[in-house]
Amino acid sequence: MSRSDGTRGAAKKAVALQYGPDDAAPVIVASGMGYLAEKIVETAADNGVPIYEDNSLSTILTQLQLGQEIPPSLYQAIVEIYVYFLRFDPTGRTAETTGEDEGGSGPQGEETT
Repeated sequence: MSRSDGTRGAAKKAVALQYGPDDAAPVIVASGMGYLAEKIVETAADNGVPIYEDNSLSTILTQLQLGQEIPPSLYQAIVEIYVYFLRFDPTGRTAETTGEDEGGSGPQGEETT
Protein backbone atom coordinates (compact mmCIF):
# COMPACT_ATOMS: atom_id res chain seq x y z
CA MET A 1 0.00 0.00 0.00
CA SER A 2 1.13 3.51 -0.59
CA ARG A 3 0.59 6.13 2.05
CA SER A 4 0.32 9.81 1.33
CA ASP A 5 3.44 11.83 2.05
CA GLY A 6 1.49 14.25 4.19
CA THR A 7 -0.14 16.15 1.34
CA ARG A 8 -3.84 16.73 1.75
CA GLY A 9 -6.19 14.91 -0.56
CA ALA A 10 -3.68 12.26 -1.60
CA ALA A 11 -5.65 9.01 -1.75
CA LYS A 12 -4.12 5.82 -0.43
CA LYS A 13 -3.75 3.14 -3.09
CA ALA A 14 -3.22 -0.61 -2.88
CA VAL A 15 -2.76 -3.39 -5.38
CA ALA A 16 -2.47 -7.10 -4.66
CA LEU A 17 -0.48 -9.24 -7.04
CA GLN A 18 -0.46 -13.00 -7.37
CA TYR A 19 2.23 -15.00 -9.12
CA GLY A 20 1.76 -18.73 -9.41
CA PRO A 21 3.90 -21.41 -10.99
CA ASP A 22 1.75 -21.47 -14.14
CA ASP A 23 1.56 -17.68 -14.57
CA ALA A 24 3.66 -15.98 -17.24
CA ALA A 25 3.75 -12.81 -15.11
CA PRO A 26 2.26 -11.54 -11.84
CA VAL A 27 -1.49 -10.89 -12.07
CA ILE A 28 -3.51 -8.14 -10.38
CA VAL A 29 -6.00 -9.80 -8.02
CA ALA A 30 -7.17 -6.72 -6.07
CA SER A 31 -6.89 -2.98 -6.58
CA GLY A 32 -8.39 0.05 -4.93
CA MET A 33 -8.06 3.51 -3.45
CA GLY A 34 -9.09 5.06 -0.14
CA TYR A 35 -11.17 2.78 2.07
CA LEU A 36 -10.85 -0.15 -0.34
CA ALA A 37 -7.06 0.23 -0.30
CA GLU A 38 -7.10 0.13 3.48
CA LYS A 39 -9.19 -3.07 3.43
CA ILE A 40 -6.82 -4.69 0.89
CA VAL A 41 -3.85 -3.94 3.13
CA GLU A 42 -5.71 -5.05 6.26
CA THR A 43 -6.68 -8.35 4.62
CA ALA A 44 -3.11 -8.91 3.43
CA ALA A 45 -1.69 -8.20 6.89
CA ASP A 46 -4.26 -10.46 8.58
CA ASN A 47 -3.25 -13.30 6.24
CA GLY A 48 0.51 -12.88 6.50
CA VAL A 49 0.91 -11.49 3.00
CA PRO A 50 3.97 -9.24 2.72
CA ILE A 51 3.29 -5.56 2.11
CA TYR A 52 5.55 -3.29 0.09
CA GLU A 53 4.97 0.47 -0.13
CA ASP A 54 5.67 2.37 -3.35
CA ASN A 55 3.36 5.26 -4.22
CA SER A 56 4.58 5.64 -7.81
CA LEU A 57 4.23 1.96 -8.61
CA SER A 58 0.82 1.80 -6.91
CA THR A 59 -0.37 4.68 -9.06
CA ILE A 60 0.63 2.83 -12.22
CA LEU A 61 -0.72 -0.54 -11.10
CA THR A 62 -4.12 0.84 -10.06
CA GLN A 63 -4.63 1.87 -13.69
CA LEU A 64 -4.49 -1.78 -14.82
CA GLN A 65 -7.48 -4.13 -14.86
CA LEU A 66 -8.19 -6.93 -12.37
CA GLY A 67 -6.89 -10.21 -13.76
CA GLN A 68 -4.41 -8.42 -16.02
CA GLU A 69 -0.83 -9.61 -16.13
CA ILE A 70 1.83 -7.05 -15.32
CA PRO A 71 3.16 -5.63 -18.61
CA PRO A 72 6.81 -6.28 -19.50
CA SER A 73 7.63 -2.60 -18.94
CA LEU A 74 7.00 -3.13 -15.19
CA TYR A 75 8.91 -6.41 -14.80
CA GLN A 76 12.01 -4.73 -13.35
CA ALA A 77 10.00 -2.90 -10.68
CA ILE A 78 8.21 -6.11 -9.71
CA VAL A 79 11.49 -8.06 -9.61
CA GLU A 80 12.85 -5.49 -7.15
CA ILE A 81 9.85 -6.13 -4.90
CA TYR A 82 10.38 -9.90 -5.06
CA VAL A 83 14.06 -9.45 -4.21
CA TYR A 84 13.03 -7.31 -1.24
CA PHE A 85 10.68 -10.07 -0.04
CA LEU A 86 13.33 -12.75 -0.53
CA ARG A 87 15.62 -10.81 1.79
CA PHE A 88 12.89 -9.79 4.24
CA ASP A 89 12.78 -11.50 7.61
CA PRO A 90 10.07 -10.44 10.08
CA THR A 91 12.58 -10.91 12.92
CA GLY A 92 14.64 -8.08 11.47
CA ARG A 93 17.40 -10.28 10.08
CA THR A 94 18.17 -10.58 6.38
CA ALA A 95 19.71 -13.38 4.37
CA GLU A 96 22.81 -11.21 4.10
CA THR A 97 23.22 -10.92 7.88
CA THR A 98 22.35 -14.54 8.66
CA GLY A 99 24.40 -16.09 5.87
CA GLU A 100 21.36 -17.98 4.60
CA ASP A 101 21.18 -19.03 0.98
CA GLU A 102 18.64 -17.13 -1.11
CA GLY A 103 18.08 -20.10 -3.41
CA GLY A 104 14.77 -21.75 -4.04
CA SER A 105 12.06 -21.44 -6.61
CA GLY A 106 11.28 -17.81 -5.79
CA PRO A 107 8.30 -16.19 -4.17
CA GLN A 108 4.83 -17.33 -4.92
CA GLY A 109 1.54 -16.03 -3.65
CA GLU A 110 0.38 -12.49 -3.24
CA GLU A 111 1.89 -9.14 -2.46
CA THR A 112 0.43 -5.75 -1.93
CA THR A 113 2.01 -2.53 -3.18
